[in-house]
Amino acid sequence: MGDPWFGCFLPQVRIGWPRLRERARVAEEAGFHSVWLVDHLATPADPSLPILEGWTAAAALAEATGRIRIGHLVTCDAFRHPTVLAKMAATLDVISEGRLELGLGWGSVPEELERFGFGSATAAERAARLAETLDVLELMFAGEPFEYRGRYVTCAAAVGRPRPVQQPRPPLHLGGAGRRHTLPLAAARADWWNCPSYAADRFALLRPKASPARASIQRPVGLVTDPDRRDEVDAEARRRFGTWGGLVVGTPEEVAAVLAADHAAGAEGFVLQFHDFGSPRSLEVFATEVAPRLR
Repeated sequence: MGDPWFGCFLPQVRIGWPRLRERARVAEEAGFHSVWLVDHLATPADPSLPILEGWTAAAALAEATGRIRIGHLVTCDAFRHPTVLAKMAATLDVISEGRLELGLGWGSVPEELERFGFGSATAAERAARLAETLDVLELMFAGEPFEYRGRYVTCAAAVGRPRPVQQPRPPLHLGGAGRRHTLPLAAARADWWNCPSYAADRFALLRPKASPARASIQRPVGLVTDPDRRDEVDAEARRRFGTWGGLVVGTPEEVAAVLAADHAAGAEGFVLQFHDFGSPRSLEVFATEVAPRLR
């Protein structure tokens, strides 16, 4: 297992487009591997808050940046027909010149799915539909005419062109921590399994269930860049992330120690959401004082 990569999680809530674009550019200049958005039609914790559409924002970020990779944790499978999602993914991969990280999940907020007209379904049904989506994505990415008849998806004489720049597909990340459905699907079909922050304390236990997929982990971080502000950072991080699980608050050395333990347990990638929405100061300190301790 080599050096881990570090991604910056920038959910497009409370941040606004100009600042989102700025933070992505700062993350790129600081050497972050990737920037990650969310895919929701309403803000889960507070539907009254505005939230930018995730794939439209990702396409704009692809034009605003030149090297950093772009993904979603996670794209909600239920929101789009698989052929539409495949077309979107291939288009973004072409626009970004091969920088798409394709994050998928079956849908983490059942109330949101019902509220916006996507109906209700059991976890088993959502996982089965996601498996069919993965089938159709591979067929679309191949660029040849095909037919597909599944329980949830039917295609006749469909074809996906242009193909993604990355072949046979962009890296596929499946997110979630469900032992019965998500982890077996990640093990069978994904390049990467992403462990959400709410399951971070179980990462070492869950990680073998997703093998041979490689593993990444999400962690909210309160990075203390000024010792005199430790209590302030701790309070702010706990106010924003206290119910999420997986929270790390500390100096660069302390944060590095937690991530090093994750790395030893099998995490090859980290998707980090900072308490200050990824301020330039936090991103630069992380890149210069935390990341090198894990390399």
